[in-house]
Amino acid sequence: MSNIKDETMMFNFGADDDKAAKALCLSCRAMLEKGYSPINQLVGYLLSDDPAYITSNKNARNEIRRLGRDELLEELVRF
Repeated sequence: MSNIKDETMMFNFGADDDKAAKALCLSCRAMLEKGYSPINQLVGYLLSDDPAYITSNKNARNEIRRLGRDELLEELVRF
């Protein structure tokens, strides 16, 4: 007998959408300013959880680290 449920599970963690969007925009602008590809750098960060993928320019690294990767992914999917 299988333990698989037939019902769809809900995922809701109540993230502040505006906070995630602002952190992503700030980080993307900061990476572009330094000559990095924001897409490549964000993928590297999301896959590895290594903050070194995010520039410290304009405090972007600290802003991104205040959010969980799940919050960032939710905002990216929403966009």
